[in-house]
Amino acid sequence: MTGDRPLTRHVVVMGVSGAGKTTVARGISELTGLRFAEADEFHSAANVARMRSGVPLDDADRWPWLRDLAAWMAARHAEGVSTVLACSALKRSYRDVLREGPPDVEFVHLAGAAELIRDRMSRRAGHYMPASLLDSQRAILEHLGPDESGVVLEITLPPEELVTAAVDRLGLPAGAAAGSR
Repeated sequence: MTGDRPLTRHVVVMGVSGAGKTTVARGISELTGLRFAEADEFHSAANVARMRSGVPLDDADRWPWLRDLAAWMAARHAEGVSTVLACSALKRSYRDVLREGPPDVEFVHLAGAAELIRDRMSRRAGHYMPASLLDSQRAILEHLGPDESGVVLEITLPPEELVTAAVDRLGLPAGAAAGSR
């Protein structure tokens, strides 16, 4: 506890579309009890329409979305609830905005070869992000800096191993009770 507020943990599973962010973040949530959120669900209808039509978002499109995500994590922190968020967080400046929410944010960067990710994207159904935008995402991706709290995991591992590796390497508490920390 810090003061009268319980300690919380806030994890962002990041990477380009198709890297497995949602699968891994949901797995972390199930294993630890951290409250899960999908950043895609915070996008405005206009942003979704742009991406669906194959037009990449620019920074002006992303800033309000990132601020909403930071506010969501900060509100959970104020409630004493730990979170795990599936969010691209491609640039350092985007991660800086996310860090403006709760006091500490840790990142799990899911990294992998473009060919593997493109194949995954071509096989998934019901997602608005077309594989054609992968190159624009890879072009702006900035890897975690040495001063950023987090881990990099290679997506050639099976999802359950990625979840376990993320939980272990971040030292996250396992079990449903962890969600209230």
